[in-house]
Amino acid sequence: MDMPRILLVEDDPELRLLLEHVLLDAEYEVDGCETFEAGRRLLDRDDYDLLLADGRLSDGTGMMLADRARERGVPAIIMTGYAFVLNERGSDLRRYEVLLKPISPEELLAVVGARLATPS
Repeated sequence: MDMPRILLVEDDPELRLLLEHVLLDAEYEVDGCETFEAGRRLLDRDDYDLLLADGRLSDGTGMMLADRARERGVPAIIMTGYAFVLNERGSDLRRYEVLLKPISPEELLAVVGARLATPS
């Protein structure tokens, strides 16, 4: 069986590296990047089983990527420490599965595992 493939879009390089290692250690295949545009290119070019995206990116939002992923049949999880701010700005987060930062490795793996086990 192939390893599930995850696209991780996180603009904090240290957090992205930590999340990548947690996912790789759990035997997921991970492509990481730091911007909306890089995530969009990867999403359009490659096949993924899941998108994990930061809510606020320097050139867009994780919600914009999640909408694009949904069009391709790829489930998405938004990671944010700014849930209240994003909701105030009209980014109705209720439409997305959300992980609130800080995220523990156990929480990340539980949510990712559950999402991958649920058909889109």
